Amino acid sequence: MKPAVTYELLHIDKNSGARRGVVHTPHGDIQTPIFMPVGTQATVKSMTPEELKEEVKAQIILSNTYHLYLRPGHEIVKEAGGLHNFMKWDRPILTDCGGFQVFSLSDLRTISEEGVEFRSHLDGSKHLFTPEKVMEIEEALGADIIMSFDECCPYPSTYEYTKNSMERTTRWAKRCKEAHTTTDKQALFGIIQGGFYEDLREQSAKDLIDLDFPGYALGGISVGEPKEEFLKMLYHTTPLMPENKPRYLMGVGSPDYLIEAALAGIDMCDCVLPTRIARNGTAMTSHGKVVVRNATYERDFSPLDPECDCYTCKNYTRAYIRHLVKANEILGVRLLSIHNLRFLTKLMEKVRIEIENDNLLNFRDEFYQKYGYTK
Repeated sequence: MKPAVTYELLHIDKNSGARRGVVHTPHGDIQTPIFMPVGTQATVKSMTPEELKEEVKAQIILSNTYHLYLRPGHEIVKEAGGLHNFMKWDRPILTDCGGFQVFSLSDLRTISEEGVEFRSHLDGSKHLFTPEKVMEIEEALGADIIMSFDECCPYPSTYEYTKNSMERTTRWAKRCKEAHTTTDKQALFGIIQGGFYEDLREQSAKDLIDLDFPGYALGGISVGEPKEEFLKMLYHTTPLMPENKPRYLMGVGSPDYLIEAALAGIDMCDCVLPTRIARNGTAMTSHGKVVVRNATYERDFSPLDPECDCYTCKNYTRAYIRHLVKANEILGVRLLSIHNLRFLTKLMEKVRIEIENDNLLNFRDEFYQKYGYTK
């Protein structure tokens, strides 16, 4: 049987090793490397599907298993014909396993070999996520790419705790694969864990590769650690992932981390960052962040970013957007969200071109200088 999702390698940057490819899915092809906007509750906050396609040019979006299980319930989504039909999005969708959300409920959950018992953050009701239950939920949601149930260690964690967690994640991954029935429609990715211990990352990758998933994710980094530790583990772990399958780095959305991920050989990244900071009145621009609510922009009648091609920058000024944000008008958040999301999708368009030109390292250095980052 042909896999639901496959990876096609198009080019490797001869100076960096970054890779340019295509992920083929039942709902269309994804040009990689790619940034994926997050639609936690079957919506990217304040965005319509049409805006995501036409203005943001998003190729794929994410939704959250934990949140959709609690509300409206995976059975209702299934009755609606799955997430694609429910939210009227006809391009690829990825659902996470809910592991990160469940484990962030540190005072409201109990871990066992069976799974995780937790209390809902909405009403305190008690629930149990097992690998089998997570597969039931994700199959009902109907995304193109689904994730195996994993344990995401807090940072920092001891070696012993991390080792036990990593080994449990592998056992859960095996149970997920055994419970997964819709292999012709949905690709189940394994998640490499192991905290910030190189030998544990190596063991996790080896054990999961032996299970032969159609794609692999790197989880449990970008969880509050210093950037140098993030980069060390990113560059150590990514080469352990199969070259002929999609490589997904979970929870990364700042421009510098996206570029570094591409340089390391990652294909897919996601994060709530662009819409979250939009709700705080902040824009990403080619010259760094702009906190548009600040008084300095009160009479600034220039666009958020003169180099941006988004709807917001083509039509509105910093002064107007500042007014909307200060007045708590919904349009301000919408315009900033459109811009931030498009800024990142356009950044990755540039990254793909630079890889094809064997120039991503130079692009990284130029971008960092312009944006105000240090290497």
